[in-house]
Amino acid sequence: MNEHRRPLMDRTLPLLTGGYAWLPDRMRESSDRVVRTRLLGHPALAVRGPQAVRFFYDEAHVRRHGAIPGPVLDTLFGQGAVHTLDARAHRTRKELFLPLLAPDRVAGLTEQVTAAWDDAVRTWGERERVVLFDEAGVVLTRGVCRWAGLPAGTGTQPLARDLVAMVDGFATPGPRHFRARRARHRQEARLARLVQDVRSGTVTAPADSVLDRVSRHRDTRDEPLDPRTAAVELLNVLRPTAAVSWFVAFAAHALHRWPAHRERLRAGDGAFATAFAHEVRRFYPFAPFLGGRTVRDLTWHGESVPAGGLLLLDVYGQNHDEELWGDPYAFRPQRFLDRPPGPDELIPQGGGDPRTGHRCPGEPITIGLLESLVTRLARLDYQVPDQDLTIPLRRVPTRPRSGFAITGVRAP
Repeated sequence: MNEHRRPLMDRTLPLLTGGYAWLPDRMRESSDRVVRTRLLGHPALAVRGPQAVRFFYDEAHVRRHGAIPGPVLDTLFGQGAVHTLDARAHRTRKELFLPLLAPDRVAGLTEQVTAAWDDAVRTWGERERVVLFDEAGVVLTRGVCRWAGLPAGTGTQPLARDLVAMVDGFATPGPRHFRARRARHRQEARLARLVQDVRSGTVTAPADSVLDRVSRHRDTRDEPLDPRTAAVELLNVLRPTAAVSWFVAFAAHALHRWPAHRERLRAGDGAFATAFAHEVRRFYPFAPFLGGRTVRDLTWHGESVPAGGLLLLDVYGQNHDEELWGDPYAFRPQRFLDRPPGPDELIPQGGGDPRTGHRCPGEPITIGLLESLVTRLARLDYQVPDQDLTIPLRRVPTRPRSGFAITGVRAP
């Protein structure tokens, strides 16, 4: 029988139990870094490498509409989100987000978040124990709400819990997933009402704020977004910012395991802070892979997938690819001092061009926030009590089990 017509077993269950290691383990069996498989009942082709990134993001090969499973839309992205659109509809919707990439806008968000961090740190010394993952989520939410123009008095802690829950439950069945669904339903309804209030004049949104832009945005038919979709896209600014709490916990974990890096960060070495932020995003696991629906029959390195199948980009595997990084399981920020990462090499938030494709437009924001927060974290004096700091690769998204608890905090 021809190998390409051989029936493939569905690997959805092994994926759920294998987590981040499932696809890299399959890739090790392939000399060409390509794997044929079946997921969710569909034939799938998994690829890796800079050329594969360009192949994956070619709109002639892949579409996003219909590719993201319903459970992920109902938790992480939201129904009708920019992530589900293609071609002109995608580019038009993305115009809502692209101005946020401007250096002054990134700097403004960083300023709001670091101010919220500094305010929070002053209270941590009064507490017996601080769980950094939880506190970072609140700090990031407070900062992004101010920056986005949300009215003062927005309940920061309940919103932070819901934003974190949406991320924490997108990839797993069970209680975490249902918490994520409830959180999204609650916040979409609340923010849809806020958008309606802005449009009616009951609430004033600061000019050109995120809230203002979302409320005024018009799609390809020159019609405003319906309030629920507007709420979805507003959450697609708030939620990824709160998700930086994962990277803050990972950065604390890295400083604990490799404390020699602390001095350069404390000294305010900006280039090293950027390199450290890149290495945290490369080394620690966040997204295991990305997927799209194939527009036509595709072949990559001799392996085929039919139109309507799935094309997967092995994100975790590529960020730990020995051919790209040399010693990939060593945490070494210095690798990014020699040269900045190529756009199709380091892909923790996707690849390609964020202005025209599906790479996360918030990536510069993530990097800017991490640069500032890891410097502050390195300057903070604290103790790390005994706790479970393991990072289970079967849990998606994973994090230190304890959330990284600290005690005896003394602000600089």
